[in-house]
Amino acid sequence: MSDVKQARTLFGAATRDLSAICGMFDSEVFADEIFGFHVQQAAEKLCKAWIALPGKEYPFIHDLERLLEILDNSGIAVTPLLPLTEYNPYAGWMRYDDRVISAAQSIDRKDALRRIEEFHQQVLNQLPEVANP
Repeated sequence: MSDVKQARTLFGAATRDLSAICGMFDSEVFADEIFGFHVQQAAEKLCKAWIALPGKEYPFIHDLERLLEILDNSGIAVTPLLPLTEYNPYAGWMRYDDRVISAAQSIDRKDALRRIEEFHQQVLNQLPEVANP
């Protein structure tokens, strides 16, 4: 399914990830790899929602760089979103490799939340029917 309905479904899933992020500011309770996973997931779902909106097929991948490239090729300005690609490793392998986790730099959670909230708003602006169903 690749249309407005699918875009709304993906947007709703991204909104749930965003809500989770908002509750994960205590790094003693929520490790960076868990927080980073939800940042990556929210960004991925927002990318796919925006790709699906005009009826385009999106690939079943977790690569934010590739998804942003698809948006860029569609004429969407993605430069402000490029820092989100730093969360690509959290989609999978980083959460399972202790060597990588211990070497990873701490996540700036406020900056991550700000970036996801801005991206969320951009996609919401493309889905006015989501704001007023």
